[in-house]
Amino acid sequence: MKKILFTYAWILLSAGMILVGIASFNFMSLQQNKPLAIFQNTDPELASPLESEASPAIYGQVQGIETEIKTADARAAIVANFLERHHSPLEPSDHFGQVFVTLADEYGFDFRLLPAIAMQESNLCNKIPAGSYNCLGFGIHERGTLAFESFDANFERAARELKKFYIDIGLTTPELIMTKYTPGSNGSWAESVKQWMSEMKYDDYALGKELKEDNPSVLEYTKTQE
Repeated sequence: MKKILFTYAWILLSAGMILVGIASFNFMSLQQNKPLAIFQNTDPELASPLESEASPAIYGQVQGIETEIKTADARAAIVANFLERHHSPLEPSDHFGQVFVTLADEYGFDFRLLPAIAMQESNLCNKIPAGSYNCLGFGIHERGTLAFESFDANFERAARELKKFYIDIGLTTPELIMTKYTPGSNGSWAESVKQWMSEMKYDDYALGKELKEDNPSVLEYTKTQE
């Protein structure tokens, strides 16, 4: 009788050990297959474009626009953000963001140039002669004001002439463009254009003001640089 009880006990103990072994194996398998936690950056100054909830494209001092243009062309979104940040009547902003980028690529200059000049000349089309669609101070003088049928027409004409009569003859910085575009300026025109170009570089007003470039080339961020 004792021998029978001992046999049953040994069988139960063996079965228990087998079950514990199977459970341990399954547990280890689950742990090995468990997905790793994804690190999420919460510092907005280090966020890449389209990551931040506050702004679709925030550039910190660590992450510059060079990386973004090479990895994903965010230029139209950057210009659209610039228009929205300064309450421009150029709406929809994504349309005009793309207009500025398309013209810059067509004529071969930095996509920031036209919107920066528009900001300096008319607060991004907020202050223009009535019915002129002239946001760039283009052909505005004592003899009259050059008017256009649309904002798009204004930007296309300005892009073409900036390329032909400025950039192609070597006027490739805001300071050099100023000598012909608005020769009466005391330098404030170029300083303002540089600030707006820097703002778009970082897609941030405060950073653009703090890190304003000394002498940016208007050939810097072009399609050929991607």
